Amino acid sequence: MLKGDMEVMYLSANEIEQLEGVEKQHFLNPEALRINKSLGDAVGLRNLGVHQVLVPAGHYSTEYHVHYYEEECIYILSGTGVATLGDQQQRIGPGDFIGCPINGQAHDMFNDGTEPLVCLVIGQRLEQDVTDYPKLGKRLSRNSGEWTVVEHAAITTVRRKKA
Repeated sequence: MLKGDMEVMYLSANEIEQLEGVEKQHFLNPEALRINKSLGDAVGLRNLGVHQVLVPAGHYSTEYHVHYYEEECIYILSGTGVATLGDQQQRIGPGDFIGCPINGQAHDMFNDGTEPLVCLVIGQRLEQDVTDYPKLGKRLSRNSGEWTVVEHAAITTVRRKKA
């Protein structure tokens, strides 16, 4: 992004406040609603997504999922909720941090409070990723902009012989 003749590397708190949030609903979960401000896009980041995410009360942040190639992390700025991390429920609030390594546990967040849950979400932006949605029995494959969703039951694993 350019500001005058300079590339923008800095956003003030006021500029972040003024950024227009984009309402997003997860394509597999109508209860997963969030308002997204892409801070990374605003400063020209290409390989790292950095988002200020607001989850309204009574909504999930996303569908329960796990990535096989992309790492992500979440830092809670304000509000409260419950994170599901694998089969564990964890209360979350301001100052809490969640790290989601590749091949880790499936996860999501739910805002069970009365105020918006606001967090900083940071993740890789790889051209390819595989994401499982265990509660739905679905797998998403992303390849250079193309998204393919299949039922887990339809996946055939091919074992190749070693040379």
